[in-house]
Amino acid sequence: MIHLEFIDRARSVQTVPVVCMHCEQPTCAEVCPADAIKRTGDGVVQSARKPRCIACGNCVLACPFGVPEVYEDRQIMMKCDMCYDRTSIGKKPMCATVCPSQALFFGTREQIEQLRPMSTPVNRFQFGRQTISTRVFMMMPTQVAAERPYVDVTAAMAEQPSERVIPLTAVGGDPFADIEV
Repeated sequence: MIHLEFIDRARSVQTVPVVCMHCEQPTCAEVCPADAIKRTGDGVVQSARKPRCIACGNCVLACPFGVPEVYEDRQIMMKCDMCYDRTSIGKKPMCATVCPSQALFFGTREQIEQLRPMSTPVNRFQFGRQTISTRVFMMMPTQVAAERPYVDVTAAMAEQPSERVIPLTAVGGDPFADIEV
């Protein structure tokens, strides 16, 4: 139940995975008039419960991360629930299991700190004057995290991507030069 968002579709095929951050105080659950969204004892914010969900969309509007999706045809909100059927019995969520680049990682803080020694896990996000703490961490360069131990989401929205050109030159010539197409 994760989805990919394009960074700048007009210029690039680059995407970013959008996963539920499993907030400590989930706004999606707080605004649900039917009390359909629950947070488990171990901190997982689950998808709406079908018998209660009225598909009003309040959760979609309230989530600062843009995660919940209302499926009109089924009249229910669904989102990442950290593959609770798997994680509740000690397995990793499917997204972290199949992610080829390990951009999505499921494990302990100690494990990720060993894998990425130049980065620090951060789980505090600043939206204007509101700070949200989550169960999901984002990796930040250690020096940046020391100066600012949170992700300023609204400031990041205004950032322009830096231009970088990586020249790629074939070593030993073009191996496909003699092939007709």
